[in-house]
Amino acid sequence: MTDLTTRVTLPLPAGEPRPARPAPPAQAGESTAAAPDEQPSPERGPKMSQADVLLHLGMDEYVLVRCDQTAYAVPAEGPPIARPLRAAGGFGGTGSLRQLLNRSYVLRTGRAPSQGCLTDAIASMDALALDAPEQPVHLRIAPDPVDEQVTWLDLGRTDGQSVCIEPGTWSVITPPVGDGPLWRRTRLTGELPMPERDPGGWRVGLGLLRELSALAEPSWRMAVAWLLAGLRPNMPRPVAYFNGERGTAKTTSARQLLRVLDGIRAEVRNVPRSEDDGAVAASAGWTMGLDNIAGIPQWLSDFLCRTVTGASVAKREMYTDDDVASWAYQRPVVLTGIDVGALQPDLAERLLPFTLEMIDPKARRSEADLWRSYRAAHGRILGGLLDLAAAVWARLPDAAAQLDQRPRMADWAELLWALDAVTGWDTLATYTGAQEEVTDDVIDADPVATALTRWASAAYTTEWQATTGQIDTVLRPPGPLPDTWPKTTALLSARLTSLAPALRGRGIDIRKTPRTGSGRGFLITLHSTPEPRT
Repeated sequence: MTDLTTRVTLPLPAGEPRPARPAPPAQAGESTAAAPDEQPSPERGPKMSQADVLLHLGMDEYVLVRCDQTAYAVPAEGPPIARPLRAAGGFGGTGSLRQLLNRSYVLRTGRAPSQGCLTDAIASMDALALDAPEQPVHLRIAPDPVDEQVTWLDLGRTDGQSVCIEPGTWSVITPPVGDGPLWRRTRLTGELPMPERDPGGWRVGLGLLRELSALAEPSWRMAVAWLLAGLRPNMPRPVAYFNGERGTAKTTSARQLLRVLDGIRAEVRNVPRSEDDGAVAASAGWTMGLDNIAGIPQWLSDFLCRTVTGASVAKREMYTDDDVASWAYQRPVVLTGIDVGALQPDLAERLLPFTLEMIDPKARRSEADLWRSYRAAHGRILGGLLDLAAAVWARLPDAAAQLDQRPRMADWAELLWALDAVTGWDTLATYTGAQEEVTDDVIDADPVATALTRWASAAYTTEWQATTGQIDTVLRPPGPLPDTWPKTTALLSARLTSLAPALRGRGIDIRKTPRTGSGRGFLITLHSTPEPRT
């Protein structure tokens, strides 16, 4: 059980009386003595400054906690929403601490506080928070503080009502302060509808989403699996990739999936200009959608891999010399595009492609009609997803013992096994087959991998030990080199290392050899039967 009862006790303030209606300006010769309300009262003690009153209000109404070196204020009696002390903006519609203190002061005194006094009061609370206990603060999805099999979903409501997903069931409650998760909100935290249970079960609820979606089998079932993974905290997930011709509703389909988990504010956005921009966006919202990807440069490929498996970014905080600001994130990601081009092997292993077919012009719906129907069905769709999640959570503990082989993201494979056990689907086999196709695409798009498979098909030996320079000489194609061919032997060595897992599936095993006087090279072994993919 988490202790949130640690509070700082300050002397009781001398309350400020509600001011009387302002008197007319004094005429010449009239007394300018203070009104009775403004006189100090011996019973109340000396009058306190606005900053002191605001400080007492803050310490009386909020409990201070810390998470990742950031101070938060949690209502002592209210929803478990942690508000960062230094935030000054709208804080996702729930109000920043600055706004709420301003509001409390106005309601109690009828006066508007000085903004400087607000700043001083919050700065004092920030200083007092140095002694506050550490408490995890979560965005949208959280593990239960006690039971690791239980997860929580923040509905983004001002009253703090959340969904508690347990093995076999789920319920909507307000997490008790100290026993449940603390939520943080941002301007990207949209409000989710109240989930509704359908008497027909999860198939009916999720069937409403399928009727609105352009996804067909088997992509539909994989999309459901991706949504379930989005309800799991601290879990690596594949990148959902919607591809197809123009007019196949790629962007609309991506929005539908994102909004199931993140509300109406979940959108697909332009590609960030840098990894820092992407990190800020990823840390501010639970889901991340990138629209119309035409190509994936190396930095973006690395960023996407880290986003779905977990990453953090640290950089110098603005207006400081040595202070550091950091963001940690692990997010469900959706991409859309007609053709993303050649993929890096690491990203290819984390990609979950959804191919969309052209929509019959007679079946195409207007945007207004589609989203009107989506909003009307959203509560039942979410309820259907939660029904299925509760059943899958009950089978997850058995998955580890049942899986003989796991892909790179083992947690994802276990979830697919549990989903298949509940539904009778074959999502694990579908994912494995899709991974083989993506791997083949990576090999076919890479000139080094293509040259190596061409050499292997005509080789008279099953083993080849050579330096990187010798490999470059043998594999280098005639004529002008492709732009993507490694320019140095060091780059070629790195390329061979990154391609090794993909080529192993085609019976080509690449391993580095110990360094010798002639340099370090590779041992390339050809297998008549490709090794099993893992």
